[in-house]
Amino acid sequence: MRKVIILIALIFISFIAISQELHIYGGRSHDIYLGCLNCNSYNSNSIWNNYGTYGSKYNDKSIWNSYGTYGSSYGDFSPFNTYANYPPVVVDKQGNFYGYLTINKYKDKRAEFELTLTIYKYYDLIRDDVPTWYDKIFN
Repeated sequence: MRKVIILIALIFISFIAISQELHIYGGRSHDIYLGCLNCNSYNSNSIWNNYGTYGSKYNDKSIWNSYGTYGSSYGDFSPFNTYANYPPVVVDKQGNFYGYLTINKYKDKRAEFELTLTIYKYYDLIRDDVPTWYDKIFN
């Protein structure tokens, strides 16, 4: 019975996460805006808009910048550094916490809904072709 309740809760959380805009914040105090996680690719704040601040692999505030503070494999604030002390957080507009955006499988309160799991698995490929991956994930 306990497993059924946990499964239902996970499905419910995943549904809620998909049905509203989720935002990423980074930095030591999680006060640096890093973009909208599930906004469409035309939204200027979307991490899926490769012409925007947060979707460009060249911008320092983009998680797709492999040399940047928030996207490198070595950055203390990057979701793609297994040992990052301060990975970004995922929150909604009201500030409700959905978990840490991190490839570290052992991080307590890691965001583990379908979109984040896909990002964790394919982030190296996504950063090289954000528009194609947006289509694969959302269409």
